[in-house]
Amino acid sequence: MLLDTPICDFGAPAPQFSLVNAHGAVHNLSDHMGENGVLVAFICNHCPYVIAIADRLAADAKALKTLGIGVIAINANDYAAYPADAPDKMPGFAAKHGFDFPYLIDADQSVARAYGAVCTPDFFGFNRDGQLQYRGRLDDTRMGDAKDRVPELLNAMRQVAETGHGPQDQRPSMGCSIKWR
Repeated sequence: MLLDTPICDFGAPAPQFSLVNAHGAVHNLSDHMGENGVLVAFICNHCPYVIAIADRLAADAKALKTLGIGVIAINANDYAAYPADAPDKMPGFAAKHGFDFPYLIDADQSVARAYGAVCTPDFFGFNRDGQLQYRGRLDDTRMGDAKDRVPELLNAMRQVAETGHGPQDQRPSMGCSIKWR
C-alpha cells in the first residue's frame, strides 16, 4: 500500500531509543547525534521505494556527516511475515548500497510507533537540540532517473545544520506501509 508521510511537526522531540544491529551491537540515538543534528531513516530491504533511493541515501548520508549530522537507519518491518527484511539480510543490503551508518532492528516496532513512522522510506531530521525540523522525501525523483535530482533532504538538513531550523516547505516521503505485526 502506497503511503505519504504526515507534515513535519516542527520542534517535536526525538524519541530516545536503544536498538541492536544484525550483529547484536547496541546503538543509542545519543551515540549518533552529530554536533548539528541527526537523521533517523525508517527503511527496509524489500520495499521498491527504498531500493530505488538506497544508493542516493548512502551518498547523501556521507554528505550529511561532513555537515556534522549523524545518520541512523531503522528496519521496523515484521520480518517474520517479510523474510527479505530479516536481520540476517540487513548487512548484505547495507553493503550493497554502501551504507556507512548503523542499520538497526526495531524488533518490537516500539521505536517506529514512538516516531510515528508510517512508511519506508520515512525520514526524520532533527537539529542539534533534538527537535524535529524535517519530515520529507529524499529528493524529487520518486522512482525515476536521479540524474537531475533536487536533493531535498540534504538541502533541508544543510539548512538545519546552519540555522537550527528546517524549511517550511517540505514534500512528504512516499513509500510502502510499514509492515506491522
